Amino acid sequence: MNCYRIPEMAKKYIEYDMIQKHTELPLFPEFRTRLLYAFLSKHSTLSGHSELFGLVTSLVQIGLDTHDMVSVTNQAKEMRAARSRQLKVLAGDYFSSRFYFLLAHAGQIELIGVISRAICDVNRLKINLYQLMKQLKLSAEDYIKQSVEVKTQLYLAFSKLMEGTVRRKWSEILQLFTCCEVLLLEISKSEKVQQHRESWGFWHVFQQATKEERRHLQLDDPDPSKIRAMWLKYKVTTQLYQMLDAAVKQLQEYLQSLEPKELGKELLLVGEPFKLYLSRPKASEEI
Repeated sequence: MNCYRIPEMAKKYIEYDMIQKHTELPLFPEFRTRLLYAFLSKHSTLSGHSELFGLVTSLVQIGLDTHDMVSVTNQAKEMRAARSRQLKVLAGDYFSSRFYFLLAHAGQIELIGVISRAICDVNRLKINLYQLMKQLKLSAEDYIKQSVEVKTQLYLAFSKLMEGTVRRKWSEILQLFTCCEVLLLEISKSEKVQQHRESWGFWHVFQQATKEERRHLQLDDPDPSKIRAMWLKYKVTTQLYQMLDAAVKQLQEYLQSLEPKELGKELLLVGEPFKLYLSRPKASEEI
């Protein structure tokens, strides 16, 4: 197995003192990047570019995710909050621009077009999702499905570059891993009341809530204690853990039967953090 060092390579472009001092950045897309690297490393002609392609795609993804962290409104009057917002916009643009430079420098002009089209597809999917959310026309199940679709779209751009039967496996494995990743993120959100509107918990509760509870859910500044009470009442965190457990089992079963066996074993190791997360002591909710 080749040494995987893309996160370390990405630090050169991500870890700037000004950004780290004044704003937060999204998490590195570890699982999707490791998957892409693992598949490309087995490619007959692209194996020599597995690090470069994994690096530039991760930088684009971080750029997209950084822009997602920018607040929709620009009402922040306090200088620190305004500076953080501005830096997110600039940082997202900078991270995204690096893929042009790195690929052009390496002579990979065709891939610039592939990734650029994928970025357009990601933004289209996001707009569709935001419109459904704004119109309150989204189910909890659809929220997960569309979140996975948004997160996989950039990496699915490499499907056409995959060889033979690996092409179909790439898409399926990417979906399975990303579903686990999304559920992991949603568990974290369920423990942070301030993020309730951009979460699976909101749609899960909204589907079952009383009229009064729905009204409170839609307030711009809801009472955090009431939101937490609803999350407990409708077992948000517990159900997310159950969903993650089922998704991890499905992923493991798929990988255990994967051919070639060597790839399956490698990807099982990549997915090990999901198992470790499920085995850790859970925060007390209603369980």
